[in-house]
Amino acid sequence: MEKYINAFTDSLLNTLDYTWRAITFDVPWYTNFFWGLTAISLLVWLLEIAFPWRKDQSIFRKDFWLDTFYMYFNFFIFAIVISGVYEILGVLFNDLGITAKSFAIIDIASWPMWAQLLVFFIIIDFVQWFTHVLLHRYEFLWQFHKVHHSVKEMGFAAHLRYHWMENIFYKPLKTFGVMILGGFEPEQAYVVHFIAISIGHLNHSNIKITWGPLKYIFNNPVMHLYHHVKALPDGHRHGINFGISLSLWDYIFKTNYVPEDSGTIELGFPGDEEFPKTFWSQITYGFVKPKKKQPSN
Repeated sequence: MEKYINAFTDSLLNTLDYTWRAITFDVPWYTNFFWGLTAISLLVWLLEIAFPWRKDQSIFRKDFWLDTFYMYFNFFIFAIVISGVYEILGVLFNDLGITAKSFAIIDIASWPMWAQLLVFFIIIDFVQWFTHVLLHRYEFLWQFHKVHHSVKEMGFAAHLRYHWMENIFYKPLKTFGVMILGGFEPEQAYVVHFIAISIGHLNHSNIKITWGPLKYIFNNPVMHLYHHVKALPDGHRHGINFGISLSLWDYIFKTNYVPEDSGTIELGFPGDEEFPKTFWSQITYGFVKPKKKQPSN
């Protein structure tokens, strides 16, 4: 039991220490996710201001500050809290004889760096796409994912507005994706992570980008806006356009849908008028079945 407690506390303290050192510029700039996230956010926000798609949308759109708080909460505060739990699971799996290479299909450690990063990016993106589909398909997962879909005006910060339980679902499947690669995460994986953050911010931004013919490979704001449409099209009751960084999975599995590009569609989900509006009520949502309103006489 002692080693599990030590694993928890050591990981928590190490993550807290890294976060503080990142804030105070005491880590290499290219691995500084705190200021990296901040810089990417400011850049995409400035692009929204300079080239707005929906010109009548306020610079400080609805829930702008709520979504901004979500960014730092999910990326850093919650990461500190949950890091110890993940470390305990790592120790437990090791005790059970499950190692990073237990599910290895390919070993990319000897490949050129560009190939390592490319394969790592593709595998992790597919795992995230698949997880995203599950969040929409199963009701108990959808209850948590509603937080992300409660956005009524789209902007870059909506990218990281999500229930903390989503981290619990994404992390194990992402780890499994890494295990498929022989437990190998490229030393320069931070490049992939920064690219993914940038694409995610752009996909949620108030900027009209389609990437032309590359839209069949890369996700874009026009395509992702329809992922958030309130009225889903016939035959897609579980959702559409689940792509994270890449759109190709949606085209392969026929979950793509982009009928037009005006950007004026209503966002949300049926019944979102009753959805909690505050941070604390949203991050506790999904654990208790909401009470049904009694019909009025």
